[in-house]
Amino acid sequence: MKKALKQLYNGILKENPIFVLMLGMCPALATTTSAANGLAMGLVTTIVLVLSNLFISLLRKLIPEKLRIPAFIIVIASLVTMIQMLVQALFPSLAEGLGLYIPLITVSCILLGRAEAFAYRNDPLSSVFDGLGTGLGFTIGLTVIGIVREIIGAGTFFGLRILPAFYEPFAIFLLPAGAFFVLASLAALRNRFSVKEASGIEEGEKLICGGNCKACSDYKCVENREAIARENERIIEEARLEREAKARQLAALKAEEENRKAAAALAPTEESFRRKPQTKKTEQKKIELAAETEVKSQPETKASEESDKKEEDQNA
Repeated sequence: MKKALKQLYNGILKENPIFVLMLGMCPALATTTSAANGLAMGLVTTIVLVLSNLFISLLRKLIPEKLRIPAFIIVIASLVTMIQMLVQALFPSLAEGLGLYIPLITVSCILLGRAEAFAYRNDPLSSVFDGLGTGLGFTIGLTVIGIVREIIGAGTFFGLRILPAFYEPFAIFLLPAGAFFVLASLAALRNRFSVKEASGIEEGEKLICGGNCKACSDYKCVENREAIARENERIIEEARLEREAKARQLAALKAEEENRKAAAALAPTEESFRRKPQTKKTEQKKIELAAETEVKSQPETKASEESDKKEEDQNA
């Protein structure tokens, strides 16, 4: 459950597709002329994102590595076609307002990015929550941009007029130029309240200003650079000492291993002690057998010699 909530939090706030990752800029600038269009576009994208993540995660073991991008596009295009038919049948005016941007969801970098980075490598449940979090973040971004543009550009909120009659709407906010201005302003506003520390040091008390870049000034910047430099030198020195200690420990282990091998080679084994007396006994047995054979062969040779002499005397 904690993992699912973390994925929702990342998709909505920490890794918001519109204000943080700057993905899906085409629908963010083109379809947010009103809050209703932004909300509808966001919901359609969320449905496609959740379903595509689910099916890609289920089929991840069947999709070849080299063909994954075409497979992702086929899955997404099939889902987008079905969603487009449903929108045209149930909400024809909404489908007319969104126009070509519903089919363009097929090649949206948000869907392909989440399919490649998460759904293709994780289980179906986690992929569903990842798609839901990213889709909600995208929907919130589009809706907020649409609300600001509609209020300033038309004086209405979801089609209801909320500003007085004497208010003159700024029509430029309903044009692409106004969309860029609203997007940049909202992104800067988010950074103003969320980015507090950009020094690379987690513990802010090590810095002169406490690590709050919003309250930074000239002399504090100089002092912060010096503090950061000292901190970096300390980290580098600690890393060097740690490497040297590991090298010494490794050298000691190698020397100990070599000494152990040398001692094992020099020391005679118990098996060698057992073999030596056995070899002596076998040698003695061989000598005794040779002597016995010589003794047995001597009378036979003498008898043969005597028989030969007798035969020669008879012949003579």
